This record gives sequence, structure tokens and C-alpha cells, in this order.
Amino acid sequence: MSAFRVVPLSTVHADDLAAVDWSRPVSFNAQEVPRPPAGYRVAWLITPPGRTSGGHQNAFRFMSFLEQAGNPTTVFLYSPAKYPVVSVDGVKRMMAETSAYPDIRGEFRIYDPAVGLPGDFDAVIACDWETTYAAHRHGGTAKRFYFTQDFEPAFFASGSDYAAAENSYRLGFHGFSAGRWLAGKLTADYGMSVDPYDYAVDRSRYSYVNTAPRNEVLFYARPPTPRRATEFGLLALRELHRRRPDVTINLVGWDMSGFDVPFPYVNHSAVDIAELNAIYNRCAAGLILSLTNMSLLPIEVMGAGVVPVVNDAPNTRGVLDSPHVEFTPMAPSALADRLLAVLDRPDQASHAAMIARAVADTDWTDPGAQFVGSFDRAMQSAL
Repeated sequence: MSAFRVVPLSTVHADDLAAVDWSRPVSFNAQEVPRPPAGYRVAWLITPPGRTSGGHQNAFRFMSFLEQAGNPTTVFLYSPAKYPVVSVDGVKRMMAETSAYPDIRGEFRIYDPAVGLPGDFDAVIACDWETTYAAHRHGGTAKRFYFTQDFEPAFFASGSDYAAAENSYRLGFHGFSAGRWLAGKLTADYGMSVDPYDYAVDRSRYSYVNTAPRNEVLFYARPPTPRRATEFGLLALRELHRRRPDVTINLVGWDMSGFDVPFPYVNHSAVDIAELNAIYNRCAAGLILSLTNMSLLPIEVMGAGVVPVVNDAPNTRGVLDSPHVEFTPMAPSALADRLLAVLDRPDQASHAAMIARAVADTDWTDPGAQFVGSFDRAMQSAL
């Protein structure tokens, strides 16, 4: 009989996870830290960013806000077995070639669990559940924060990864959360102290330029990301095509050429963010499904005059409860009905212009200032 061998989790360094006992609370944020003349020294821990990863792009956006506010930044790239081996030069080169990432002036390092976080920091901010354990292990006096963008346990079936992800909310960190739904859930279910920040539109990228009637729709399809319900959306679009084969269907977010898509479509793959506004401006409606926290896409497509058709759920309404979003029951025929209703509006063009105006005053500088203010208060308060 062969011996049973325990295989460590591939999502997190085993030494980090094993070293943390969340059942013995640690008070990381009880002290008040006055702002130093040179700003707070901040270490960010994040898994390796990808060219098309919206979550990473958003995290680096907020790193940039904090850096621009005068806080020196060090980025630690956390690369356990699940992720490819990364190099600092490779990551920085990818970010420089991709218009979605800001320029971060601070130092980048590869995280080594045998070394930890060398250096003196006033704050350590974990950006993914995997990185919270490394942040917890850090032996310094830095305050500990958690930049949460989604309810990450829901990325897994019930099992070891789910338990490890869920326990990340029990580590005693203060959270900065994308939207009020996630912040409320983390406080209600796990007792976390959390400051939410709002969603916004990058007005330098998304604008309403096509004022003519539109006979196209888009769908954010991302098969490797189950929470985006790609298979469900394809069923709704199959029904749409059955009823109205004249409507052009645009798929964005992933290269769908290797998948069995049951209708004709335009395969935009994972295009650079600079190309999205032109695609959005061809479409009357956008099908965007989010089974955990709300995607950033609904408010972004609104900037181009696109009506978002979104699954109706507390996690979507709790982030963007707008009269301009078509919250729809999660049934393929109901989603197809709503897409067709948007296409067939007699006032489609004027309605698109109104939707674009509704988000025209939003900008990421507002959530950025909101976040920087929350960070400063958290540093200077006993939490």
C-alpha cells in the first residue's frame, strides 16, 4: 500500500498559511501613527498582475493614488505554485506596455516566505486573500490593511481554499473595500472594520461618441472566471439570436475561438483597454453578469451610452442601485427579453445620451481621494 502524501495548497505559500492562527487575535491597528514628514512607508502585497486582470489594474490604480499622496511605496509580488514564476523586470515591462496600468515609482520585489517583508514599514496592505497570511507574519509594528475587491471564498467550492480565503477576513486587518455591499458583508459576517470606496468611470477612456441608433450588444465573457457566469450568458444570447438574428453580438474579455459558442459573434478577445470605447459605442446594451461583487464594467459601459443588463441580486444592487441599470432575473429568456427591450426602445439614441450624462460627473479621482482620506484616518486612529 502506498503512503498517503499531503499536497500543499498551490494558492498560498504553505509556511505563511501554517504560521497564522487566526483564532488567537492580534491587535495590529490599536496604535495611532502620526504622519511622518516624508509620508507613510507602505508595503503592498499582491499576486502577479496579468495583462487583462481588472482586479490587479484597479489595485495598482489605488497604489498610485496613495503614492501620489506622498507615501513611499514598495510592491511585493506574491507568487506561490499556482502562479507562474515572475520576474520584476517582466512584470514592469508588461505594465509599461499595457495602458491599463499606472506608473508606480516605488520599488518592486519578489516576496520570499523565508525572508518575509524586509524593511521598515508603517503600513502593510494585502491585496488578495493569499497575501494576507504573509502580511500577518510580518514581524514589524506596521498597521495591517486588506484591500478587498470581492468575496474571494466564493471563487472556490467548499474545501481548503475556501476555508483559507474565508479566514483571511478573521485576521484583524482593517479593510478598504470596493463598494458598500462587500464592506457590509465583511462587517456583518466577520466583524471586520471596513471603509468602502465608490465605483467610478475613467472619463479619459469612456465617452459617448456614437449618437446614431445601435443594433449591437456586448457580453463580458470570461470562462476561466466562474463568477462571471459565461455559460449562462451564452444561453441568453442564443435565445436573443434565435429571435433576432440581425443583431450583432460582441464578446469581450476573453478569446472565445476555442469555445462552442452557439451563435455568430464578433470575437474581440481580451483587447487592450484603449480599444474598448469604440466597441462599446457600437452597442445599445451590455450583458454583464456578476455572481459575487459587482464588476466595474456596468458603470464603464454607461459612459459610452450602453445600457447595462445585470443579474438582479443584493450584490449588484448593493453597489450600483441606479435607475439606468436594467436589473434582471437570472433566467436566460428574461435576460434576452431585457436586451431586446433596450434594442427596441423608440428613444434608444436619446436614452443612451441620458445614461452617459448620468455618469459624466464621476471620476476615479473622487474614490481615490476617498481612499486616501480613509487610509490617513485609519493610520491616525486606534481601530
